[in-house]
Amino acid sequence: MAIHRLVLPKMGESVSEATIIKWLKQPGDRVEEDEAVVDIATDKVDSDVPSPVSGVIQELLFSEDAVVQVGEVLAVIETDGEEIEDTGEGTEAEIEEKIQEVLPESMKSAPTTSKSPKASAASAESPAISAMNESGRFYSPLVRNIAAQEGISMEELDRIPGTGTENRVTKQDVLRYLESRDAGQATAVEAAQAESIPEVSTTASATTSLSADDEIIEMDRMRRLIADHMVQSVKTSPHVCSFVEADVTNLVQWRNKVKATYENREGEKITFTPIFIEAVSRAIKDFPLINASVDGYQIIKKRNIHIGMATALPSGNLIVPVIKNADQLSLVGLSKTVNDLAKRARENKLKPDDTQGGTFTVTNVGAFGNITGTPIINQPQVAILAIGTIVKKPAVIETEYGDVIAIRHKMILSLSYDHRVVDGSLGGRFVKRVADYLESWDINREV
Repeated sequence: MAIHRLVLPKMGESVSEATIIKWLKQPGDRVEEDEAVVDIATDKVDSDVPSPVSGVIQELLFSEDAVVQVGEVLAVIETDGEEIEDTGEGTEAEIEEKIQEVLPESMKSAPTTSKSPKASAASAESPAISAMNESGRFYSPLVRNIAAQEGISMEELDRIPGTGTENRVTKQDVLRYLESRDAGQATAVEAAQAESIPEVSTTASATTSLSADDEIIEMDRMRRLIADHMVQSVKTSPHVCSFVEADVTNLVQWRNKVKATYENREGEKITFTPIFIEAVSRAIKDFPLINASVDGYQIIKKRNIHIGMATALPSGNLIVPVIKNADQLSLVGLSKTVNDLAKRARENKLKPDDTQGGTFTVTNVGAFGNITGTPIINQPQVAILAIGTIVKKPAVIETEYGDVIAIRHKMILSLSYDHRVVDGSLGGRFVKRVADYLESWDINREV
């Protein structure tokens, strides 16, 4: 028989860990090649991990709700074969190598033949740190590795405030603690822990009174992530909004003219969303600084234009799938991509990469009949555009015979932007340019 170690694969840019939601197989169960073994969730999207081999599940190495790092072994599968074979995937040596790759240079362990004095002293003075303390608090291999290298004892580790899922200590928590300790400020961290003051709190609010008729609803995992992300965004970016009203009469008439033909030809509907995204992509090319992110005092101007589109889920939650290189797609290509992402989002079939790498976000609040809105920036981006509903309004039209009043299709565009990077001039001109592209729509355009 042969042994295969199933590891948590890389799930997209910037995703380093995932939470185990549900094991689909148990020890003793048969699993076929490409059959899903476990449901996992990242901070972006839910997914599953399939088995690359056929065999029998021998052991599950993590419980449900555990947080697992990329590269860690999830399960052991016994496959058909004449002799024991170690695939090498996720062996302890390779997991250690993955951990070393993400450690800062100052914390990478020296070769075993010549350990640094600090690491040797730490090993001699403090016992090995277990994966879980007496109270049940879990520590990932990465956190334990950093603690061992820096001589952090279990008691000291227990006092570090955790910002991860269920207050777990993350790599960033340990690094922040080390910075404070090295600067002689470890006591301040301990005081913060004693006073139970979290770094970012979505529960810090005025005392809420309850009555017998009130219903208490526990936030699900995705809603908690959204709450934390929104609070962090408002804390990070000084939000400013600019508004423009656009006359999209030609656009509405054009879509009414082509939608039946398009549906018969392509087998799907053409909505307003791809049209809006096309206009946004063109405006970003005119004002590329709107397509950026911030890192400290550095502005990172993005070369690629990856447009995220906020999508409401049947559960009431929100997800933002990303249209990669939107400026390089035709209107038909944009329409097909938008429809595909929206459909897979509603069916919970998005892949982790589908929500990664966005550089600008569009949210269509008009889909709910809203005139306009002031959306919160999707960090680390610097702007987000809200598109209001299209309504008929009387408007003054200038003609060669004088001004007349006519019924026109109008909509409001609102741009929220990070005032650290985007000033009123840039934000105002950008949203006006989007409106200009929509207003100048060619009613005779072929699609």
